[in-house]
Amino acid sequence: METPENGSPSSLRKEENTTGNSNTEAEEASCSSEPVETKEKVVEKGEEKLSLITWNVDGLDGEQQPERARGLCSCLSKYSPDVVLLQEVVQPYVRFLHNRLAADYTFIEGGKLGYFTGMMLKQSRVTLLRSKIIPYQTSHMMRNLLVAQVVFKGQELWLMTSHLESCKNNAEERMKQLRWVMKMMSKAPDNVTVLFGGDTNLRDAEVAQVGLPSCVCDVWEQLNQPEHCRFTWDTVANTNKDMRFKSRFRFDRVYLRRATKDGVPWLEPESMALVGLEKLKCGRYTSDHWGIHCMFSLSK
Repeated sequence: METPENGSPSSLRKEENTTGNSNTEAEEASCSSEPVETKEKVVEKGEEKLSLITWNVDGLDGEQQPERARGLCSCLSKYSPDVVLLQEVVQPYVRFLHNRLAADYTFIEGGKLGYFTGMMLKQSRVTLLRSKIIPYQTSHMMRNLLVAQVVFKGQELWLMTSHLESCKNNAEERMKQLRWVMKMMSKAPDNVTVLFGGDTNLRDAEVAQVGLPSCVCDVWEQLNQPEHCRFTWDTVANTNKDMRFKSRFRFDRVYLRRATKDGVPWLEPESMALVGLEKLKCGRYTSDHWGIHCMFSLSK
C-alpha cells in the first residue's frame, strides 16, 4: 500500500496495527475446500522457460480481505508461475495461501509480525537450496531484502524480493536500499543468474540518481518499455484506494543480472504483462497494485 504524496511512516505503522483482521481467517475453512482450477493455464510454459509473478498484495487493507485473498489464489492458480514474489503479506494471507496452494509451492516468509515479503517456489520446477533475510539497518518501516538460492533446470539462481521504503519524503532511505540491492546483485558469483522483483516505490528520477550497474538490467526497459505495463500503481484505473490526488507510477520493478561465466545458460526476458486488472465480484481489485507477470527463456 502506497500513499505517494502525503503518506508518512507513522501512518504506515498505524495501518500495520490492523493486520490482525480476522475476516480472512474466518472464511478460510469454507474457502479451503473449494477446488483450485489448474488444468487450463494462461501461458503454456516450455520446459526451458521460467515464469514469475511479483505483486504487492496490500494485505494491510482489511476491506473485502477474504474475497481479495481468493482473487490472489485464483490468479496464481490460473498462471501457475514458477516463482511468486509477494510484498505486504500478513499472516492471514499466509494461512490462506498455505491452505490452497501448499501442495504445489514451497513458501518462504520474510518476516512474521506486521506486514512482510514472501516467496513461493513451484516444487515441481524450482528447488530451494537456502534462504536468508537481510535487514535494511536504517529502515523505519521494518523493510528488508529476502534472498533465496534455488536451482531451475540445473541452473543456480538467486531470487530476491523487497518492499523498499514508502512515501515521497523517504527518497534518501529508498535510494540507499536500492544501492544495497544492486550491490548484492552485482557481487553474486559469475555462474549465478540473479532475479529481483518487488515493490520498489521508486520514482524514475531516484533510479537515475542511483544508477544501475552495467551488469543489471531493468526487464521492462529490456523489453522496449511496453506501455501496457508501465504503471503498476495507478489510482486512475485502480479504485481500491480513495486518493485525493490521482497518480500513476512504475513502483513495481523486475531487475535481472545474467550469469557471466562461459557455458552457463543466460536467462532472457521474453514478455511482461500486468495481472489483477479485473474487478472481483465484491467490486474491488485483488490489490491496489497491479501484479507483474514475466516470462524468461534459458538460452545457451
